[in-house]
Amino acid sequence: MSVARRRLPAVACACVLAALSANAAALDLLQAWQAAQANDQQLRAARAAAEANRERLPQARAQLRPQVSASFSRNRNELRSEQAGFLGIPVQEHEHYTSASDALTVRQPLYRPQLTAQLRQARALVANGDAVLETEEQKLVMRLTQAYLEALQAEEQQRLVEVQRLAFVAQLDAARKGFAAGGGTRTDVDEAQARIDLNTAQALEARQSVDFARQQLAMVVGAPVQELAPIAVDRLPLAVPQPARLEEWLARAEAASPELRAGAAQLEAAREAVRVARAGHHPTLDAIAQVSRSESDNPTRVDSKYRQALVGVQLTVPLYEGGAVNSRIRQALAEAERAEGALQATRLDLGSRVHREFRGVTEGIARVRALEQAVRSNEQLVQSSRRSQQAGARTILDILNAEQQLGTARRDLAQARFAYVLALVRLRALAGDMGEASLAEVNGWLAR
Repeated sequence: MSVARRRLPAVACACVLAALSANAAALDLLQAWQAAQANDQQLRAARAAAEANRERLPQARAQLRPQVSASFSRNRNELRSEQAGFLGIPVQEHEHYTSASDALTVRQPLYRPQLTAQLRQARALVANGDAVLETEEQKLVMRLTQAYLEALQAEEQQRLVEVQRLAFVAQLDAARKGFAAGGGTRTDVDEAQARIDLNTAQALEARQSVDFARQQLAMVVGAPVQELAPIAVDRLPLAVPQPARLEEWLARAEAASPELRAGAAQLEAAREAVRVARAGHHPTLDAIAQVSRSESDNPTRVDSKYRQALVGVQLTVPLYEGGAVNSRIRQALAEAERAEGALQATRLDLGSRVHREFRGVTEGIARVRALEQAVRSNEQLVQSSRRSQQAGARTILDILNAEQQLGTARRDLAQARFAYVLALVRLRALAGDMGEASLAEVNGWLAR
């Protein structure tokens, strides 16, 4: 990947965040995704790891190609010799001379099963790196969606607390007026004031939740978050996921899961590592071509020059390495068994997650509809309680309880909607169907 291509996500992120800052617009899910792609550090690390893994392939191929080397040496020699001369008198000689040698060697592997196994292992490791990168992209979609929805949920809770506070303030005002007019009791005033005091504490907690949720989202997108596009309830589809059968979603997840592809690639790499280790028992055969030139290469032929060319084959047969080869084989077999077990565990875990998210979607629809009815019923209860209180059949406490119950129902409904959307996004992501197009569809459920 070129430097220009690596800078594209960062440029896109800067453009999105600059546009939001200039227009004071609410950040939607698709804009958050574009920013998160450039900012998320886990995804950045996965990209770098995938790039590093891709370099294994040219390195493995290079081992099967001709290896060309050249060597040059120049030496200054000092020779002292002594030999018997005339009448046995020792004669000493002291000589200085320069020697040189040059060689050009070409070696081509002909039979090296270890190198071919390493090439297949490199292909598997490259596939594993690409699958891990896709897994991190999938996880980023889930983390971003969860952080976005949690921020929306915190804002919705803060809004509901404020709405409830207005209702309690109105009831406190009514209680005080009734007590002053002699038609109410001090208990009604104290009960209304107690609800407001509790609401104040809840408002502080809700504000802290909003700040924390926005901070968590800002860590993903790489910039402070001021305003979010909320879910438009009228646009949110409450439909059973298609296909409607869990078995089909499980099949789709197994076919598309990058986690399973990564596990399968790791298992293949481990099996090739076994073949690499077993190749330590096999002989190797290389073709060799060499051209060499030497000058004064031995003290008996000082000032002599030689040029030699050779072509041949070299056979190397391993005999004994102290048991190291057998140890490496056992180690590789254990790693292959571990990789196979990890793959099976990943497959089981994937099935469990798909099952959980599928039920989260299907049961979430029923829960949302039930809570929508509960909200309508509690709204009616509040109205009835107010009319009954005016008629003298109910007290301020009954109205406060009804308001409290309505606030709880509204909170549970908002949580159920967010949980439904999150389960649907996770289900699609696990089935490999959560690309930018699907994310744009979910983004269409937000209010502008």
